[in-house]
Amino acid sequence: MQKVYLDNAATTRIRPEVLEYMHEGMELYYGNPSSTHSFGRAARARIEEARKRIAKTLHAHPSEIIFTSGGTEADNMALFGAVNDLGVKRIITSRIEHHAVLHTVEFLEKTCKIKVDFVMLDEGGNPSVEHLRELLEQGEEKTLVSLMHVNNEIGNRIDIHEVALLCKEYGALVHSDAVQSIGHWEWNLEKTPVDFLAASAHKFHGPKGVGFLYQRKDHQLTPLIHGGEQERGSRAGTESSHNILGLEKAFQLAYENLEAERNKITELKTYFIESLQKAVPGAAINGYALDAQKSTYTLVNVRLPIPPAKADMLLFQLDLKGVACSRGSACQSGSQSGSHVLREVLDDEKFAQPSLRFSFSVYTTREEIDYVMEVLKEYAG
Repeated sequence: MQKVYLDNAATTRIRPEVLEYMHEGMELYYGNPSSTHSFGRAARARIEEARKRIAKTLHAHPSEIIFTSGGTEADNMALFGAVNDLGVKRIITSRIEHHAVLHTVEFLEKTCKIKVDFVMLDEGGNPSVEHLRELLEQGEEKTLVSLMHVNNEIGNRIDIHEVALLCKEYGALVHSDAVQSIGHWEWNLEKTPVDFLAASAHKFHGPKGVGFLYQRKDHQLTPLIHGGEQERGSRAGTESSHNILGLEKAFQLAYENLEAERNKITELKTYFIESLQKAVPGAAINGYALDAQKSTYTLVNVRLPIPPAKADMLLFQLDLKGVACSRGSACQSGSQSGSHVLREVLDDEKFAQPSLRFSFSVYTTREEIDYVMEVLKEYAG
């Protein structure tokens, strides 16, 4: 049986170069970075070198990069900090954000009595910039706007530069969950005035359990995790040196190879869509995957013309055939209520049809896509 991995939006395979780099780091830089002896200083120096390299690529200052356990922690740090330390009384977001944002906002609404407004979506599922402007014009509360750059389920990509400039017109802070964006799209934080960005290494062929928060340097936040002065007092706990080095290497390789790999994966995505239309007539695309200006090149969410009786077993049947994909975010794979993103984007009739997310990487091949089409054609027939 062939094995095909098309769930790269959930997590990616670690690059061999990253594994080698991490292994070397574990052998050479095993001292506690907070220790003052030479072993600790060596580990500290490597962490700071990683911080500087990441910051340089993002056009940021090294002090603005805080290493975390991943994107969820980074999102929480930004949202809690904005409310607790920066005086935010109102959050504007959308109903199709990752639950790392939505659930945190819900918690802050209940416990801190902040006001929450949701931006309306356009016909393809992108937040309406016009409605965002209307919301920003209302009220005088200190406001944070939280909108993800690339949606993790349908792949929609917003113009975050336009959004950030609009927010600054009204004095609003800007946070973006960039977990599906960092490592796949360029960022220039000198020109795009966001205040917070969340990133996670395992989305761009790095290790799990490490990410970072970009926090604009004029914002000083109280840490979520107390107990030490690590990360310049922003996050207590001994740094995971080998994971940070893995993040650094994966980040470096992602941006060194960005154009070539983006072109390759874009061709694979196009080939997937064209092949799907031939193999499964009546299949449809959710979101803006057909518009390169409004979507990412790494994933496509498809709606299949399959009877409800067969739909319930679709993922199971694909898995039996060795095909890995998903219905949506891996973080809610056990949910029985379906995708909260698709529920907002589709009408009831379309939502009732089975939708699957297929996501690609530089390791994906045309031959693998051909095999997936054979399986889908057989099952949807």
